[in-house]
Amino acid sequence: MGQLDGKVALITGGGTGIGRATALKFAEDGADVAVNYSRSKEDADKTVADLQALGRKAVAIQADVSDESSVIRMVDETVSTLGRIDILVNNAGTTRMVPLDDLDGLTDDDWNHILSVNVKGTFYVCRAAIPRMKETGGGRIVNVA
Repeated sequence: MGQLDGKVALITGGGTGIGRATALKFAEDGADVAVNYSRSKEDADKTVADLQALGRKAVAIQADVSDESSVIRMVDETVSTLGRIDILVNNAGTTRMVPLDDLDGLTDDDWNHILSVNVKGTFYVCRAAIPRMKETGGGRIVNVA
C-alpha cells in the first residue's frame, strides 16, 4: 500500500518537467492524479498514460490558470472525474527571458502575463480548490516557485 492510497492530487502544469515528475511520484505512492496543462496536450496525455500504466486513475484537463472561470471548470472536472481533491500542487508557471542589461525588453504585456499565471493563477486555483478540499476533510497545498 502506498502512502497516498485513496488520495487525489491536482497538479497544475502537470504534463512536463517538475509537474510530470511530481505526478509520477504521487501515482507510485498510490494517488490518482488530475494533470492540468495549458498548451502541452500531447505531453499531458503521455503523462496520463504513464500514470494509468502504474494502475492509477488519471485525467488531463486543459485550463489556463490565469483565467478564473477556466480554473473553476478544472477543479469541478477534477472532482467529477476523480471524486475529490486532497492535494493541490500549484506548479504552472511562465516567464520571458530577457538579458539583464535589457530589462526594457520585457514589455508591460509580458510582465502582466507572468504575474497573471504565476501569482494570480496560484491564488485562483487555491480559491477554487480549498472549498472542495474542505468537503472531504481538508488537504494539502504545495506551491512551486
